[in-house]
Amino acid sequence: MATPPESPVEEHAYELEPNRAPKPIPVALEELCRQTKFSKQEIRVMYRGFKTECPEGVVHEDSFKDIYAKFFPHGNSALYAHYVFKAFDVNCSGAISFRELLVTLSTLLRGSVYERLRWAFRLYDVDGDGAITRQELAEVVVAVHELLGRRAPPGSPAARLDDAKANEQVDRVFRKLDLNQDGVITIEEFLESCLKDDVITRSLQMFDTVC
Repeated sequence: MATPPESPVEEHAYELEPNRAPKPIPVALEELCRQTKFSKQEIRVMYRGFKTECPEGVVHEDSFKDIYAKFFPHGNSALYAHYVFKAFDVNCSGAISFRELLVTLSTLLRGSVYERLRWAFRLYDVDGDGAITRQELAEVVVAVHELLGRRAPPGSPAARLDDAKANEQVDRVFRKLDLNQDGVITIEEFLESCLKDDVITRSLQMFDTVC
């Protein structure tokens, strides 16, 4: 009977954990170093923490939402955590592997402005079709407000005022990003607009830094 393949994390275990008994499997640490801006020691430390928190070798969305809830206890983080999870889940498998987590963290923490903006585009492109609509941008803005506990109780006068302000913000940012005014923002428009406009970059920074 064939032996089932080991998990992606176990695949790296020998070199990621030098004290562990050698196993006749490929070593991926050098590859992880090439794919990220982390050192071998940093990767080993993160791997040990990942393995402790995620013994299955992957992070599922429910666990990801729980993590966000701990960091943002005063708001409703579930919706925003959902969008961030999708952006981390590069392979669209429904679970984040150690490799995916590491590559994304490298981009967010040590990537160039260009690299971080490309990741931000992926976050706002909710349906993953390669373009951002006004509705998608609005969904992320609402999710951020909920995350930070800035939305008043539904139906209240304060909530209507919050919605009006959010709509104004979305309209303002969307008009600047949609350079040809065709109703969608492409990756080229997104990058061009953000790289030349500090106001847009600051407007978007609030959303990116809660990742």
